[in-house]
Amino acid sequence: MNTSAFKRGTLPVCLSLLSAICVTNTQAADASRKEPWQLAQETEVWEPVPPVIQAPANAAPSDAIVLFDGKNLDQWQAVEGGGAAGWKVADGAVTVTPKKGDIKTKESFCDVQLHIEWKTPTNFIGDDGKPQESQGRSNSGVFFQERYEIQVLDSYNNKTYPNGQVGSVYKQSIPLVNAARAPGEWQTYDIIFNAPKFDSAQKLTTPGYVTVLHNGVLVQNHFEIQGATEWIGKPVYKAHGCAPLRLQDHGNLVSFRNIWVRKL
Repeated sequence: MNTSAFKRGTLPVCLSLLSAICVTNTQAADASRKEPWQLAQETEVWEPVPPVIQAPANAAPSDAIVLFDGKNLDQWQAVEGGGAAGWKVADGAVTVTPKKGDIKTKESFCDVQLHIEWKTPTNFIGDDGKPQESQGRSNSGVFFQERYEIQVLDSYNNKTYPNGQVGSVYKQSIPLVNAARAPGEWQTYDIIFNAPKFDSAQKLTTPGYVTVLHNGVLVQNHFEIQGATEWIGKPVYKAHGCAPLRLQDHGNLVSFRNIWVRKL
């Protein structure tokens, strides 16, 4: 037996292993001696500290951008021509003025949290004297970045194609439930919109996503947007940057109030 080899190689290895075992056992013993509150502290994260905001009941949070407070349309403009928004403001609400066209915000947005309240009229008799039905009954829409529509429609006892009813990502995603209230009642949308991302070559790198609560009920759960809203044909993406919010004039007297956004 070559004892010199043992001394030179094996013995140091054995000592190293023994040392590691001793250290591990010591650490385990130290941990076992810690009080529960000391162990709990090891997983506490104290930074960063979230900023403090005010979130009063039935009002916009202090860090929100108020887009419509019932007084005027100073934050909005006409889509066609960029002039003054031509919809009617009265009694704390703004109502679509048919044939005046869509309106959009003057400011552009990317990722946002949107709160918007809306109401469909109780009178939905058309010019022909017959009740309006399906897509013809109190139709409007909320467009993110002027491209991606969350449908506004009177879907209370009003049959239509489900991927075009209230709460749908129009022609892309059927809502999980129909949470519509009766005509004449105010309704709410609370929407989280994550904008699509494009690279320097104008190629899509991350699709858009949207989560929608209708009257406090989840109807779209982080849905992956397939592309810009289309009435005819399949949705496709085309590269763009931040862009305005848009409200649709579909020829019906839909009203809106208490509109605010938070940039995310």
